[in-house]
Amino acid sequence: MNPAMQTKLKLNSFVALTVIASASSALAALDEADAKFVNAAAQGGMVEVKLGKLAEKKATRAEVKEFGAMMVTDHSKAGDELKKVAKTEGVELPQKLDAKHTALISKLEGLSGEEFDKTYVSAMVKDHQEDVEEFKTASKKANNPEVKAFATKTLPVIEQHLARVKALEKAK
Repeated sequence: MNPAMQTKLKLNSFVALTVIASASSALAALDEADAKFVNAAAQGGMVEVKLGKLAEKKATRAEVKEFGAMMVTDHSKAGDELKKVAKTEGVELPQKLDAKHTALISKLEGLSGEEFDKTYVSAMVKDHQEDVEEFKTASKKANNPEVKAFATKTLPVIEQHLARVKALEKAK
């Protein structure tokens, strides 16, 4: 093999290794804690949208219907932002709800009237309390700057949701 071909072969090998290395680092862009948060945020957002749509249809109290509509709007927007983060970081988000969230939807689909309203509001209080803690932690401790920025930007919206749903719970 002549020196020019050897140089070209070495260059092509270097380029191939560089591409493989950058693809590997994109897949490993998130550490375990950040990946867990992103997955949980995606699951939570999907269930909030589905339950919000359900509340818009089934709730008896106007305020509960309005809260459901707010969930659809705000969590759809946050979900779109999370998709951008995931794409940038080379992370695939879940496309389906997990068993826990699917069971909650099934439970609420089987309820109606005041029982639906009470159960939905109670579930939203519990869910948003958990979300606030998760987003606070991620906004302070996430290692990935994109994940940290997403958590920091989204946290005030979730805190607002929690305050609003707690008020709904008290107003019964």
